[in-house]
Amino acid sequence: MIYPWQTDDWNRLQQLRAHWPHALLLHGQAGIGKLRFAQHLAQGLLCESASPNGEPCGACAACNWFTQGNHPDYRIVLPEALAAEAGFASAAADEKADKADADEGGKKTRTPSKEIKIEQVRALLDFCGVGSHRGGVRVVVLYPAEALNVAAANALLKTLEEPPAGVVFLLASARIDRLLPTIVSRCRQWPMTTPSSEAATAWLVAQGVGDAPGLLAEAGGAPLAALALAGDENRPLRDWTLKQLAAGPNCDAFACGETLQKLPVPLVLGWLQRWMYDLLAQRVAGTPRYFPDASAALARCASQADANAFARFMRMVTRQRAVENHPLNPRLVFEELFLGYRDLFV
Repeated sequence: MIYPWQTDDWNRLQQLRAHWPHALLLHGQAGIGKLRFAQHLAQGLLCESASPNGEPCGACAACNWFTQGNHPDYRIVLPEALAAEAGFASAAADEKADKADADEGGKKTRTPSKEIKIEQVRALLDFCGVGSHRGGVRVVVLYPAEALNVAAANALLKTLEEPPAGVVFLLASARIDRLLPTIVSRCRQWPMTTPSSEAATAWLVAQGVGDAPGLLAEAGGAPLAALALAGDENRPLRDWTLKQLAAGPNCDAFACGETLQKLPVPLVLGWLQRWMYDLLAQRVAGTPRYFPDASAALARCASQADANAFARFMRMVTRQRAVENHPLNPRLVFEELFLGYRDLFV
C-alpha cells in the first residue's frame, strides 16, 4: 500500500503503462516513501489480476508470493546495512564471503556495508539471463541508487545500456546528483512529490505523533523522517545540543565533545547543519525552517555572528561532511566543530 500523498504520482505514472520504460528512476526528498512506492509498483507489475489503474489485487498467487518475499520474478537490491535494519533478506548473500569474514568462533567480524557492491549487481545478471517463471515481466528494485559504489555503478550501466528483454528496473534515489550521469540518462526520470505540510501533519497525527508540526519542520517536510524523529532515542541529546548552540559565544565545546562522543558523526553534523541553515535563514528572511520554536535564540545568535567567520565555518562543516563515515575520533571532531562554532561570535 502506498502512502496517501502518493496517489497522484501513482495515477499519473499509469500513463506510462502502454510504453513502460526498461528503467524508471524515482527521485525525491529522503523520507517521503520512495521505497514503499517502488515495491508497490513492482507488485502491480507482477500481479496477474491487476486493476485498470495498476493496483495489485493482493489475492492472486503472484501477490501472495510477493508479500511473502519469494516471488521468483522479483529482486530487491539494498546495502547490507539497510537490508539488516529493514529486515530484508540480502539479495547478494554470499555464504563464502560470510564464512571468510567470520572468526574461528563463528562470529561475524565484518561490519555490514552501507554501499551496494558489484557482487550484488553481478548477481542480477543470472536473474536477468533466465526467462520469466510466470510468463510476465521480471522486476528489479534498487534502493537507494546513490549507494552504488563505483564498480557496481559501472556494472549496472552496462546492463542498462543493453537492457534484457522483459526486465524492468526500478531505481529510487534521494540524491540523484550522486548518480553517474550516464545511468541517469538511461532511465526515465520520475520526480516524486513531497506532501503538503497539511497532508503530512494529518498523517503524523493519525500515527499518534505529538508535536507533528515541529517534527515535520525539523525533518524538512518529510513525514517518514518526522516519524523516525518522534521515536529517536537520541532526542534528549539533540535538545541538549540545541541549547548549547543557542548559547552562541557561551557554547561549551569541550562539554559537547564529552557528551556527544558516542553518537554517530553524521547525526550530530545533521543537527549542526540544520541550525546553521536556520541562522542564515533567520538573518536573511527572518523565518527559520527546521527549528521554528527556537526563533528567538536564532535571532539573537544571528545578530551576533560575524559573516566572514560564518562562511569559513560552513566550509569546515562541508569538509567534515565529506569524511563523516571515516573512522575518526568523534570526540575530537565534535570539539573542533563546536570550537569553530563558538568562534563565529568572537
